[in-house]
Amino acid sequence: MGRIGETGLFVGKIEERTPFSGYAKNHQQTEKKKLRDVFVKGDLYFNSGDLLKIDKEGFVFFQDRIGDTFRWKGENVATTEVADHLLMLDFVEEANVYGVKVPGHEGRVGMAAVKLKENMDFDTKAVYQHVKNFLPSYARPRFVRLQDAVVVTGTFKQMKVKLGQEGFDPAAISDHLFYLEDNNNYVPMTQQIFNSITDGKIRL
Repeated sequence: MGRIGETGLFVGKIEERTPFSGYAKNHQQTEKKKLRDVFVKGDLYFNSGDLLKIDKEGFVFFQDRIGDTFRWKGENVATTEVADHLLMLDFVEEANVYGVKVPGHEGRVGMAAVKLKENMDFDTKAVYQHVKNFLPSYARPRFVRLQDAVVVTGTFKQMKVKLGQEGFDPAAISDHLFYLEDNNNYVPMTQQIFNSITDGKIRL
C-alpha cells in the first residue's frame, strides 16, 4: 500500500488462486508484465501499468498510465512526472499533462489541464518559477488550461487524446488558457498569440 498522496504503481499478486495466463502465443510480452522479488524474495506480481493515488479519505484515484510520453525537441516527456511537479503547487488540485500538435513543429508540445483548489487563483509567477526550477525547458508545459473539473469519463487515455485534439485555440475553448511566453512567464492566451504561433511568427 502506497503512502497517502503519493503516486504508486498498481500491481497484483500472481499465485495459484490468482494466476496470470498472459498474452496468447506471446511469451516475451507475458514475461514483461511480471515483476519478481517485489516485497520478498521469490514473490511474483502482475504489472498493471496503472499509476494510482490514495487520498486522505482512503479513496483510490487513477493518475496515469506508466510510460505515457510525448516527444518534443527530440526528447521524451513523461506526462506523470510533469503532472506530479504541478501537483506540488499548493493551489493545484488536479493536473493532466498531454502533448498537442503545433503547425510547423515536429512532435507535440506540452500542455496541462489543471483544476485549482477551491478559492485559489492561478499564480502564473509561482507556476513559472516552479517548472523552471524542476523541469528542463523541453518538459515545461507551454500551455495551461484551467478547468472546473479534470473530467475522467471514459478511459483516461481517451480523455488525453480528446484534450490533445482540442489544443490551445482560445476561439474554440471557453476555459481560461495560459501560454509560457519566451520561457519567461505564463500569460493569458490570446487569439493574436495563437495566430502568431500557427502562422510560424512565434517559434516554440
